Amino acid sequence: MDPACFLPSHQFNGSPLGSDLYKTSPTFASSKTGRTEQPKAVEPTRIITDPVTGRAYSKGRLLGKGGFARCYEMRDLSSSQTYAVKVIPHSRVAKPHQREKIINEIELHRDLHHKHIVKFSHHFEDSENIYIFLEHCSRKSLAHIWKSRHTLLEPEVRYYLKQIISALKYLHLKGILHRDLKLGNFFISENMELKVGDFGLAARQEPADQRKKTICGTPNYLAPEVLLRQGHGPESDVWSLGCVMYTLLCGNPPFETSDLKETYKCIKHVTYTLPVFLSIPAKNLLMGILKRNPQERLTLEEILDHEFFTKGYTPDKLPPSSCVMVPELNPPNPAKSLFVKVTKTLFGKRKSKVKKSPSEERDEISKLVTGLVKTSICRQMSHKTVEGNEVTPLSGQSPSSSPAVTVAEEGSRKSISRSIRGTMASTSEVFEDCVTASAVIESAIALLKNCLSIMPPAERNPASLACHEHFVWVSKWVDYSNKYGFGYQLSNRSIGVLFNDGTHMTLSANWKKVHYNLTNSKHFSFPASAVPEQLQGQMSVLQYFASYMEQHLMKGGDLPSIDEVGQLPLLLLQWVKTDQALLMLFSNGTFQVNFYNDHTKVIFSKPDHSCLLTYINRDRNSYTYKLSSIAELGCSPELQHRLKYILKLLLERADA
Repeated sequence: MDPACFLPSHQFNGSPLGSDLYKTSPTFASSKTGRTEQPKAVEPTRIITDPVTGRAYSKGRLLGKGGFARCYEMRDLSSSQTYAVKVIPHSRVAKPHQREKIINEIELHRDLHHKHIVKFSHHFEDSENIYIFLEHCSRKSLAHIWKSRHTLLEPEVRYYLKQIISALKYLHLKGILHRDLKLGNFFISENMELKVGDFGLAARQEPADQRKKTICGTPNYLAPEVLLRQGHGPESDVWSLGCVMYTLLCGNPPFETSDLKETYKCIKHVTYTLPVFLSIPAKNLLMGILKRNPQERLTLEEILDHEFFTKGYTPDKLPPSSCVMVPELNPPNPAKSLFVKVTKTLFGKRKSKVKKSPSEERDEISKLVTGLVKTSICRQMSHKTVEGNEVTPLSGQSPSSSPAVTVAEEGSRKSISRSIRGTMASTSEVFEDCVTASAVIESAIALLKNCLSIMPPAERNPASLACHEHFVWVSKWVDYSNKYGFGYQLSNRSIGVLFNDGTHMTLSANWKKVHYNLTNSKHFSFPASAVPEQLQGQMSVLQYFASYMEQHLMKGGDLPSIDEVGQLPLLLLQWVKTDQALLMLFSNGTFQVNFYNDHTKVIFSKPDHSCLLTYINRDRNSYTYKLSSIAELGCSPELQHRLKYILKLLLERADA
């Protein structure tokens, strides 16, 4: 391997949330229990310098050690930023396959951007070592908490497991298996947030018949199929998650024995004991996870939907004292319950049995929604990826399910419509539009069927158009339908939200004009400074979506942005998520499909004229073709595969 692959370092801006105690793990666990011992050795402080950038770092205390590396606390002398730094001596990676493992870890980890995954900052090497700079979590790891506490309360376990599952869903969506989930690899930040770390054994997911049969990981957390040399799959990570849950609740791993061979035997035969003090939901969940057959195990979505989570209290935050002592946990207070009721009323969920006058509801919304949005969106909507528009659901929504859209009563819509007309008569404009999602689907099916039926086989795509045609596409998106709705940013820099109640709100690129749709056939337009009182709650959500996407998400391709030219805003009619892709249908006939695993996108635009197909590849480079050219000349197998999948998806929607 070329040493230059480590230089220059790949850096990501942004400061870590605290200072982190890191443990580096060997290829196999240092102990069969998976317990992490705090090293006592402290090496003298010295200065480490990046030979390329000249940045100097003060090397501090030893945080942990493993088979290949030691981990130290280091401080950037120019910025005072603190990192946890893996230091790998060249002597430990002298053989090609050893160096390849380090390269693999770097390449996997540096592309991960998620609230509950340890941040990769940058790396470099000098004549002695390779240095990997990581987020620094000051409250050590779950292994240290477990060592102090031995067992945790069920609400605490739910708190940590939800964060682990959030990170795992993100990893699996990107086709990455962690393969070494254990207490010592879950790090705790200054503000008590869990971060999954140590990707030394992580690997990209392979088809079942191509999986590597290597037994790797920590003995107590290995899945039966791994011990039987059938390879790792997503289900193997789920098994390890079950072992983590058991360990936190019961005080020891489920298959721990005094003899390693006996431990392996217990794992293969799934022999373990459920203590009597466990709750019934906890026992049922563990039994659903620790299944010998990987296909019978609960999925991550099913785990979150289990009564252990849905019927049990999960604290929003844990006190730092819980690292060493049992915390005092209080159930939700009445004020929080009121927040939930107001949110459900505002965003189309089941209405309260106690009817309130419109003025009373508006007063409650005005007082509560801003605080609710700030505390809820800002804390939870922080899943960042390399391509930030690929944000996974933030709650238990199944990727294969369509969005939950609860349409408000027609009478309520008419009431809102009359109210808006009355209060905004001097400043609002009313427009009519009657494009439907079914019409877009029918048109798209006809186009694709015709194209796929006549196009000849080909090895490559036809010549792309020399210049970009002006059309609008989704450059960023956020799925927050578990609370509010689906948000997106268009290439013209306008922001839209399709709320769970079926209403739609759009903010112009300059943030000066708002369009509000009660249905897909009627919408209002008014200055952002004069939004009607009854829409202030939704306006607050829209503004937070806009701020979040602007600050945290990356544009999903290299297509140029285009300016708004005064026409009506593009209206999102429908969005659908499957296990492979996201489909978005718009009021002008445009539809876009984003594929999760490789971040490729297919956009169909100008369906009423000469239909254009734009393909954005995994490197975010875009190519636009006339659909008629693809029908005549054919396209690459890569694009053809995607077109066939899109047609199948559209046909399923047409039949739904």
